[in-house]
Amino acid sequence: MNTFDVHLLGSDAGETIPGVLSFVGEDASGSFGLLAHHVRFMTVLAFGLARLRLVDGRTRYVGLPGGLLYFVDNALWLSTRRYLVGDDAAVLGETLAQQV
Repeated sequence: MNTFDVHLLGSDAGETIPGVLSFVGEDASGSFGLLAHHVRFMTVLAFGLARLRLVDGRTRYVGLPGGLLYFVDNALWLSTRRYLVGDDAAVLGETLAQQV
């Protein structure tokens, strides 16, 4: 299967999530998805949750108060002030709303 890495960059933390099959996020134009080997792409993400589908079948969510997304050389770079990562979308959404 074709996968890519997601590099999360926050003001106080950073991490890489390997083995991502797809990314679904939202910008000013609406919801969109990215797969491995997508062409170079850059956008500003809206406040909310993004979804990552992993090669092992799990779904991970990234909560963020907006950020810059850059997909290049089969890697997704997401830069934001802060982010939360987890498996439960409801919990992440609630936690993110409380932090704003």
